[in-house]
Amino acid sequence: MFVLRYPSHGKIDVYDATNFILQRHITVPEVGRFWFGLAACPHNNCLYASDWDNDSVHKVELSGSNAVMKWSVARGPGGLSLNSQHDLLVLSRKEKTLQIFRTNGTLIQNIQLQADIEHPWHAVQLPTGKFLVSHWGSLHRVCLVGVDGAVVRSFGGQKGSQLTEMNEPEGLAVDRQGRVLVADGFNNRLLVIDQTLTIGREMSVRVDGG
Repeated sequence: MFVLRYPSHGKIDVYDATNFILQRHITVPEVGRFWFGLAACPHNNCLYASDWDNDSVHKVELSGSNAVMKWSVARGPGGLSLNSQHDLLVLSRKEKTLQIFRTNGTLIQNIQLQADIEHPWHAVQLPTGKFLVSHWGSLHRVCLVGVDGAVVRSFGGQKGSQLTEMNEPEGLAVDRQGRVLVADGFNNRLLVIDQTLTIGREMSVRVDGG
């Protein structure tokens, strides 16, 4: 399990995922203060980290060498994720774009998001090829987005704390049944939304502190 602390000082903590014992640290040189995304890829045996200050992504080899390479991305990279082809999804918060890269840093797709997706945070690609994107601004939503960047449907709306509302939704994950897990940041809770993005329920776990 990889954990990013703030301030990071260029270090990522590696824990055993079974007993949560700290095993080691990974040092990533030449990074800025603010990292908003981590994504581990078992297929390519590497770890990716987004670097907000330097508008880049760092790739760390996990084979033992900890060799690092980096490449430039759109301004303000946020959350990272991997699709079923093991490509890297990078969401740009400043340019409101979704970029997809090969593991060697080659850009293969650049999607401009719909204008009302004001502050995008995280995106995941579904088996259908569409994307789920969390964002906030005048609207606080999780959106199903097509390959053209247009919103197909969404969950949420105005900022709030009801089960149909969110307050700065952040990280996303999707389970095998298509249900969407959302870190509802300023409501200090985790929401589970059905795959049609119509019904939400709160997970019965404590997330004190956001």
